[in-house]
Amino acid sequence: MHHKTFVAAAVGLGLVTMSALTGCGSTDVKGSTDAKTVTLVSHDSWAVSKSVLKDFEKRSGYKVRVLKSGDAGQAVNKAILTKDNPQGDVFFGVDNTLLSRALDNGLFQPYQAKGLGTVGAEYQLDKAKHRVTPIDFGDICVNYDKAYFSEHRLQPPQTFADLAKPAYKNLLVTENAATSSPGLGFLLGSAAGYGDRGWPDYWKKLKANGVKVVDGWEQAYYQEFSGSSEGKKAGGDRPLVVSYASSPPAEVIYAKKRPSTAPTGVAGGTCFRQIEFAGLLSNAHNTKGGKALLDFLLSKEFQQDMPLNMFVYPVVKGAAVPADFTKYGPVAKDPETLAPGKIAANRDQWVKSWTSLVLK
Repeated sequence: MHHKTFVAAAVGLGLVTMSALTGCGSTDVKGSTDAKTVTLVSHDSWAVSKSVLKDFEKRSGYKVRVLKSGDAGQAVNKAILTKDNPQGDVFFGVDNTLLSRALDNGLFQPYQAKGLGTVGAEYQLDKAKHRVTPIDFGDICVNYDKAYFSEHRLQPPQTFADLAKPAYKNLLVTENAATSSPGLGFLLGSAAGYGDRGWPDYWKKLKANGVKVVDGWEQAYYQEFSGSSEGKKAGGDRPLVVSYASSPPAEVIYAKKRPSTAPTGVAGGTCFRQIEFAGLLSNAHNTKGGKALLDFLLSKEFQQDMPLNMFVYPVVKGAAVPADFTKYGPVAKDPETLAPGKIAANRDQWVKSWTSLVLK
């Protein structure tokens, strides 16, 4: 889960980002014309285990170069602006909230990746044309600080409606829907739950109830949220944060002293399903290498490597997920969803309305 994936902690514990492995973090690097080099463009939170990447490079004969381009929204916009002379061959990190923008701008060329038959139909949102390949999924959900609610003898909220109740006044921090992927996901979740006409009234209630809005996930989770290890150090005073269902296992796995239970919990009725895709860029310099890389992203080896590197769930059926991940970060039972066409038709106007309503 991207910009949300605790990559900084992962690097500190020996989980290596591909850009660190390949020495290619510069935003000035163009896609290589070297037939033995394949360039992956991604958001900043892309990560893979060193051994898994090396195995692919050895078997395929390609050297993987990685170009990181900011958060998901920034990366997609940059890829669209450079599509005629792309900076790489494959783009990873466009999710269902931004998919229509990428497809409508002709960012990708069709390719049906090997292994696609092992991917659930619910993740194949471009099945007719195969311009993108589903790679992972996760759930954007409100997380809560267990210690705070225990100390205050208050039940944690569980639904969108709960968050607007007086008992939770001035407790929630969320991200800007115009600048943050989880912030946008939370807005879309409320739109799915309350409908086209109902979500603005809901956000009026949240605003009246003291919701705090910050630019991005890192600020919300690491500075404002009292439940995260970094948030505690920073003096965060908000015990509710828009984050991910996979955030609690990260708090356990990366703790200096491993706790017996996760210090944070998930409000199960506030989740929105996020699906991430990769695609072969239009005008890619190395289409053959790009196709091989997309095939690799659907391999069981890579799919099973993702959970503890990027804190997302694999889309390939039968891919194993670590016990800690399923124990502390189970998949949301009934997340909110929106059809890609619905998102495409309304996203920009909803974000504009949300900005006017909440930030002004």
